[in-house]
Amino acid sequence: MKERLQKVIATAGFASRRHAETLITEGRVSVNNVVVTKLGEKADAAKDVIRIDGKIISTEKTKYYIALNKPAGVVTTLHDPQNRPTVVDLLSDVPERVYPVGRLDYESRGLLLLTNDGDFAQTIQHPRFQKPKVYRVKIQGHLSKEQLKQLGKGIKLEDGVFKPENIKMEKFNDKSCWLRLTLREGRNRIIRRGFESIGYRVAGLMRESIGDLQLGGLKEGAWRHLTKKEINQLLDNASNENSQKFLDIRQKINNKV
Repeated sequence: MKERLQKVIATAGFASRRHAETLITEGRVSVNNVVVTKLGEKADAAKDVIRIDGKIISTEKTKYYIALNKPAGVVTTLHDPQNRPTVVDLLSDVPERVYPVGRLDYESRGLLLLTNDGDFAQTIQHPRFQKPKVYRVKIQGHLSKEQLKQLGKGIKLEDGVFKPENIKMEKFNDKSCWLRLTLREGRNRIIRRGFESIGYRVAGLMRESIGDLQLGGLKEGAWRHLTKKEINQLLDNASNENSQKFLDIRQKINNKV
């Protein structure tokens, strides 16, 4: 059955659907030895020969769902122009190519998901899901009660409002303090930019959980497979969204694990 080429690539686990669109427009994808550069082209994974950068992709692969404790000083990409360490360098013993679901910036650490299942990645990152993510944040200096209230009400940034939930001060010393907070979005460097907008530099940032999935005792730089229960918990929409589209995707993913 013919499907949009970017969906075929995502289903094969080579990249997320968005990244697949970039690969197509960059001229890195061919179907039956013909380079495809326009979005909307279709292909049949069972009949057509699809290549990315000259390598044939296949949809018949074992699906991987991975939790990684990302260290600081590692980029959340597959390749880095500056030759910095990437998260996939930490997964050299995974036999299939996997890619990050969401991201953590270079200086940040903590829980990161990776997979080679495009349907899973697309579902988890869909705006309707808005899984709560818990972070521990170290800032230089101390927040006043007024500033804590200001954060709770929301701070306007160039690309929208930064509004963390459940902000709590955990510990502090003369020069810095640790906070715990919850976010339901993942805009680029949103936590760092939010605190910088009120005059505080973030000196440390760690993600502890995504929905019900906890970092737990996973050591920094280590990874593990998600259990079927954990995969289902991640697929449960925080707002109990029960649209047929998401139910179909969830059933399809459950049939793979």
